[in-house]
Amino acid sequence: MKKIVFLLVCVAGALLSNAQSTTFILVRHAEKVEDGSKDPALTKEGIQRSMKLKELLVSQEINAVYSTPYARTRATVAPTAKANDMEVTEYKPMEKGFLKETLDKHLGETVLIAGHSNTIPDLVNELIGDKKYSQLDENDYNYLFIVTVTEIGQGKEVVISY
Repeated sequence: MKKIVFLLVCVAGALLSNAQSTTFILVRHAEKVEDGSKDPALTKEGIQRSMKLKELLVSQEINAVYSTPYARTRATVAPTAKANDMEVTEYKPMEKGFLKETLDKHLGETVLIAGHSNTIPDLVNELIGDKKYSQLDENDYNYLFIVTVTEIGQGKEVVISY
């Protein structure tokens, strides 16, 4: 599976021009505890999924990891960040200019971003310049969006299930 992700990232990169491209890997947080709180932790399945994400990306050089300021998003990408000896940087998904700033800061690198069912599709849409993806179903935790861009709105995406 690791080789498949690497191959998909390479294919997405090849679809772009010779300009230096940045790869965004976007994921919704893993399964969360239904405890009625605004900031639930991950379930046992969610913790397992976060470890699966780390294993899936172990062969990739991840240069930055971003998460919304919630326990479930941070916990989803924490194992990957730790494996790459880096901290998770918080972001606000509705903040204008986040993707452009991130692209400028990480030009030519690979960035992992964790968000939510209603924010990840919007970020992917912004990267590809099309309203192709709608809000994820509440039970969809397994989509991994890989978007390679040279500029915001011109990205090429690959979507896999993990």
